[in-house]
Amino acid sequence: MKTVVIIPTYNEKGNIGRAIEALEKVFSKIPPKYQMHILVVDDSSPDGTAKEVKIKQKKYKNVHLLNNPKKMGLGGAYLAGMEYATKKLNAELLFEFDADLSHDPKIMPKFIEKIDQGYDFVLGSRYIKGGSIPNNWPLIRKFYSVVGNFTIMTVMTDFRVHDWTTGYRAIKRKVYETVVPKLTKERFSGYTFQIGFLHNVLKQDYKVAEVPLKFVDRTLGRSKLGKEYIKNTLIYIFSTRLKEFARFFKFLIVGGTGLVFQTAIYYSLSQLGFPTKISPSLATIIGGQVAIMSNFILNNLWTFKDRKIANIGAILLSLIKFYATSNIAVLIIQGGILKIGEILVSPDSIFIHGFYILAMVATLIWNYTIYNRFIWKTNKK
Repeated sequence: MKTVVIIPTYNEKGNIGRAIEALEKVFSKIPPKYQMHILVVDDSSPDGTAKEVKIKQKKYKNVHLLNNPKKMGLGGAYLAGMEYATKKLNAELLFEFDADLSHDPKIMPKFIEKIDQGYDFVLGSRYIKGGSIPNNWPLIRKFYSVVGNFTIMTVMTDFRVHDWTTGYRAIKRKVYETVVPKLTKERFSGYTFQIGFLHNVLKQDYKVAEVPLKFVDRTLGRSKLGKEYIKNTLIYIFSTRLKEFARFFKFLIVGGTGLVFQTAIYYSLSQLGFPTKISPSLATIIGGQVAIMSNFILNNLWTFKDRKIANIGAILLSLIKFYATSNIAVLIIQGGILKIGEILVSPDSIFIHGFYILAMVATLIWNYTIYNRFIWKTNKK
């Protein structure tokens, strides 16, 4: 499997040679089926970083250099490197790696082990057992790092990954090809690229694993982190969530419309007896069928407009899935809760409406999760 370790650089003359040598030593411990290569993506460094890479190219045939004509920043450099690695070098597996050796090359075989186990995306994590941040970091930097990651997890409401900003990663080609079209539609500033990439990977439900990383502070050169990093991170995570909440609000409006239809039918049949009186549990099931059709049409045209199902065959197939998953909510969740209500209180009691409201809330959570992940999901390549 052609594997390319991508190293973005800007003024890393003192580090890049050491990083290449350290990686070459580790490559000998990786199974032969992985053909290991190094791609340095230099952002037009004025300090002669590219010259150091050319010297190493004379010694190692698996070292490649991509010179960016202008400074592109971390995200731009990685995207350029990933495109070159997949299109020019035919890479099937990509690594992200820092030139300053803050990422331990010796744990790279552990990433490979996770890939062999079937994982699609592997992270070096400082915040799981066995991982760590430097003891000599100032207290304020430790605070920014630990609290920053927790803030990102909380705002993104995703706790599956413990280290959102780590730059030590292994990425299967299929993950890159699925995620990169989404990244080109977003604007990243500096290290927000790492957050955005991971967020899009998690949304696609790829298999993600973490390996412990003992992060080492650079010994040469200066860190490129600063106040801009904090500001840009906060702007990105909050703006991203606001965009996603907008979809949820559309979903609520569509669901509210369906709920009006369902409630009207439910009340008419179970309370007014028009055209005939039936039990609350049966009435909510009948009303639910009307609401399901309304929800499918409006969600397809509005809530998930960016993932709109247009093909007739796909619409029919999705409608079947939609009815099947929605009826789990109607028959089991709603019908079940109302049936419990009928047992605990009289069907004619005012308290039965409390069970109806509880059933609607449970349905809301179920439906949004299922629609987002299975009906209008973005197809993986």
